[in-house]
Amino acid sequence: MSTNKHAIIRYQTLDKCFSNSGKRYYIEDLLEACNDAIYNFDESSNGIKKRQLYDDIKFMESEQGWSIPLEKVKDGRRAFYRYEEATFSINSQPLNNAEAEQLKSAILVLTRFKGLPQFEWVNELIPKLDKTFGLYNKNKEIISFDNNQFLKGTEFITPLFKAIQNKQTLIIEYKSFKSNVSQNIVFHSYHLKQYNNRWFLFGKNDEYKNLTNLALDRIETVEQNSKPFDETELVNFEEYFDDFIGVTKPINAVLTKIILNATVALAPYIITKPLHGSQRKIKLSEKNFIFSIDVIPNFELKKQLLSFGNEITVIEPLELKNEIVEILNKNIDNYN
Repeated sequence: MSTNKHAIIRYQTLDKCFSNSGKRYYIEDLLEACNDAIYNFDESSNGIKKRQLYDDIKFMESEQGWSIPLEKVKDGRRAFYRYEEATFSINSQPLNNAEAEQLKSAILVLTRFKGLPQFEWVNELIPKLDKTFGLYNKNKEIISFDNNQFLKGTEFITPLFKAIQNKQTLIIEYKSFKSNVSQNIVFHSYHLKQYNNRWFLFGKNDEYKNLTNLALDRIETVEQNSKPFDETELVNFEEYFDDFIGVTKPINAVLTKIILNATVALAPYIITKPLHGSQRKIKLSEKNFIFSIDVIPNFELKKQLLSFGNEITVIEPLELKNEIVEILNKNIDNYN
């Protein structure tokens, strides 16, 4: 199947032309119709030439396309194009081979999202597609995601997702790691985020003024509440996480330039998978890789830096460097 730009627009336009029995479409007319349709969609486009048009027609006639019953009718020295059956349309045909392969690939990816909100339909769709087209082979897994199916709290994703959509206030029974007893929280849910294979709910806790997050694996129960929904702490979550790593944003936090020193062995991994979108190279040599990130220091940042062991060292700021040293000293004391 032709995958070049605007291919679908051209196929749909040609389909309309071929099925229009009230007008004769010569090759020049087909070219003009396709370019008009493309221009209406994308004014910056220069359109296509006859060679591309012939390739499109050839594809539509092929088994990989729709096997269209196209008739080329002689008209003097010229010829016009039309369907042999005026009622034919590519939109009323079964999937062609190329479309079936594309859909099969999409279904293989979608199966990894089963159980998440808005993807419940995948469980119903797969058997139907398998019965109709033989698209899905459950024994052929060719893609995997980093997902823990035994993670506690995932059963709350759907009701929380719906509460966010419907702006429904909730009473959440929550038991934090710092407490032996659970508490009931009146919570206004704004956003769900997954980080490090755990799910977190962001919103407003009636007991606090600031934005709060709750770990889903610490939630005991969720119930609806009639209290009016409070959006006073709602933020633009597309930008909210830009300045820090993870899910924790300390109160009165300040964006900080952090300079780090990575070993030569670690450098390729850090370069190809940056710690943060703000990562910038300062110096790369045969001995080390010095780089910076502009983030708000938080718990997750420290955990990530420590996870690299002796292959990453904090150069600046001094305060963060001292905190890492203190943690390492405590770690050594634990072994002593």
